Amino acid sequence: MQKWLTVLLSVVSVLLLNTDAWTADAQRPPNFVVILMDDMGWRDVGFMGNSFIETPNIDRLAKSGLVFTQAYSSAPNCAPTRACLMSGQYTPRHGIYTVVDPRQPPGSPWHKLTAAESKSELDTNIVTIAEALGQSDKSPYATAFFGMWNLGRGRTGPVTPGGQGFQKVVFPENLGFDKDAYFDDDKNYLSDRLTDEVLKFVDDNRDRPFFVYLPDHAVHAPFDPKPELLKKYRDKAAKSKDRRDDPACAATVEAVDQNVGRIVEHLAKLKLTDNTVVIFTSDNGGTQQYTPPLRGGKGELYEGGIRVPLVISGPGVKKPGSKTEVPVSSIDLYPTLLELAGIQPPSNQVQDGVSLAPLMNGTTTLKRPRLFWHFPCYVGKSTPASAVRDGDFKLIEFFEEGGHVELYNLKADPNEERNLASSMPDKANALTRTLRAWQKETGALLPPGPNPKYDPQAERPRGNQGGNQGGKPNGNEPGKGQPGKGQPGKNKGKNKDSKSN
Repeated sequence: MQKWLTVLLSVVSVLLLNTDAWTADAQRPPNFVVILMDDMGWRDVGFMGNSFIETPNIDRLAKSGLVFTQAYSSAPNCAPTRACLMSGQYTPRHGIYTVVDPRQPPGSPWHKLTAAESKSELDTNIVTIAEALGQSDKSPYATAFFGMWNLGRGRTGPVTPGGQGFQKVVFPENLGFDKDAYFDDDKNYLSDRLTDEVLKFVDDNRDRPFFVYLPDHAVHAPFDPKPELLKKYRDKAAKSKDRRDDPACAATVEAVDQNVGRIVEHLAKLKLTDNTVVIFTSDNGGTQQYTPPLRGGKGELYEGGIRVPLVISGPGVKKPGSKTEVPVSSIDLYPTLLELAGIQPPSNQVQDGVSLAPLMNGTTTLKRPRLFWHFPCYVGKSTPASAVRDGDFKLIEFFEEGGHVELYNLKADPNEERNLASSMPDKANALTRTLRAWQKETGALLPPGPNPKYDPQAERPRGNQGGNQGGKPNGNEPGKGQPGKGQPGKNKGKNKDSKSN
C-alpha cells in the first residue's frame, strides 16, 4: 500500500509541475523578430505585386500574416527611419533628420537653402524599444541586434546598439565583412552570415522571450549578388521589357528571401512559430528606377520615396492572409510590440506612433487622423520638404521657392500626377496650416534661410554622392556606385565603420 501511495504522489507531482509549465508558457509574452531591409521599395517583393522577383518565403509570411498595403517609412532615407522605429517618435522629436554625410555639408553650393542640422546619434535619454523590452519588470526580453545601426558611431559605447538596450550585438565587421561589402574574403554572403547569427541567438534563448532586430545591408546598391542568382535573373530579364526588372537587384532580394525562409523554418523546428511575431519591412522607398508607377524614390516625400512593404505575421493576427489599406508608419512598431508584450510605454516619453494590434485583430480603422513627415535637408535630387497625409489627401510643402505646396488625392491619384493645390485652395490651405502647427508643436527645425554659398552653376554630385546634407558626420556615409552593376565576389572598400543611407 505504501508503495502504491508513493507512486500516486509522484504522478500527481509530475502533473502539477507540467501544469505549472503549461501555465508559464501560456503567460509568456510573444517573441519578436523585426527584419528591416535597406532601400527595398514598395513593390520589390511578390506579395506586393512583383512578378519578376521570386520571394516565395516572404510571400508565405504574408499569407500567414497581415499585409499593410499603404505602409510608410517615417522618413525617405535610412537613419531617421531607424531612429523613429527605435523611439516610436517622429523625426523632430529625436532630431535625426537624415544620414549625415561629411562630403555634402550644409551650405554646399548646389543648395538654394542652408539645410537644417541633423543629429547623427540617437539621444541616450530616449528609451529604445530594446530597452523597454529588455528592462521589463514583467518578463525581461533577451535582445539582439544583427546588421546596420546608423544611429551612432563605434562598436561600443552609449550610442551604439549595446548602449541602447541590445544585449547581443553583431555588426558585419564582427563577421569579417568590409564596409558595404556583400561578400567576405572567403566568399561568405552577408545576409547568410547575419542569419546564421540570428539562428544561434534563437537557439540560445528559446526558453525565454526574445527580441531580434535584423537590419540587413541588403538591398542597398551597389549590388554584389550571388553569381548563380544573378545568372538566373539575367536569363529572366532577357525576356522582359520592363526597366524595373534589374537582375542584380532581383538576385539580391531573392537571397534575402532565402534567409527569411531559414528564420521561419527554424522557428517552426523549435516549435516557436505560434508564439513569435515576425515583422518584415524596409527603411525607405526604393531607388527611383524600381518604384514606378509611384512617383519619386528614395530621398523624396513622394510616394515612391516613403511607401514600403510591411507584413506582420504571428500571434495577434486574427485573419491570416488578410490585408489592410489603413495608412501606417515605422513609428507604429514601437507601441505595437509593447502592447503585444503587455508592457506599458515609458511614461515620460512622447509616443507619436499608435499600436497596430487593433488592425491585427481585425478592426478597419485606427484612432489617428493623419501622418506626418519632416525632411528639412538635401539628399540626391530632392530638396528640403515636409508632408502630411490626412485621409486620402496628402500635402507636401517644399521649402525652396517660398514654401511651395502640392496637394494630391491618393485614392484617385496614387501616382501623384495631378497637383490639386490650385483647384482645391481651401483644402491646400487647411492642410498647410495643419502641417505648420505640427511643425511648431514638435519643434521641427526648418532650413534657416538662403544659402550664401549657393551657385546656380554648381553641379550636384551624381549617384549616391548627392546624399545628406546636415549635421556632423557619424561615419554612415552613402555607398558609391549605381544600381544593377554588381561584381560578384568583390569587396567594397576597407572602412569597417557602419554604413550607408
